[in-house]
Amino acid sequence: MLFGKKTRRIVKLLIVEDEPLVAFDTEHFLREESFEIVATVDRVVHAMAVLEGEDEVDLLLVDVNLADGSGLDVARAAHAAGIPVIFVTGDCPPGADEVGVGFLSKPYAQKSLLGAISAVEALLDGKPPKRLPSGFQLFGAA
Repeated sequence: MLFGKKTRRIVKLLIVEDEPLVAFDTEHFLREESFEIVATVDRVVHAMAVLEGEDEVDLLLVDVNLADGSGLDVARAAHAAGIPVIFVTGDCPPGADEVGVGFLSKPYAQKSLLGAISAVEALLDGKPPKRLPSGFQLFGAA
């Protein structure tokens, strides 16, 4: 099949977002784009439980300011487990570049989220991303 769809490297996502409408919209949009949402959670403790559980996660999308702590702690755990992390927040915290692959600034367009995921996929495949979406910053050559 010459013009078949490329097989995705990133399929299973964990969304950590404490703003209900943003979480719902993100989950719904990504499901429509054929991603599998392992879980959508709003607390550090729930995110850690997912990361420590049996479910495979290909990418973590994490907000920083959560009701019970910092998404940076979740990102550290994901990074230690070899899971790439995109911070999705209005203000990227110091040290994010040590545990994440990039930062998507809120508010963002849905196509920017897809572009950020594609950029991370390219990186994981050892290729430079073709184009970085608006509001997305890639950390070094992570």
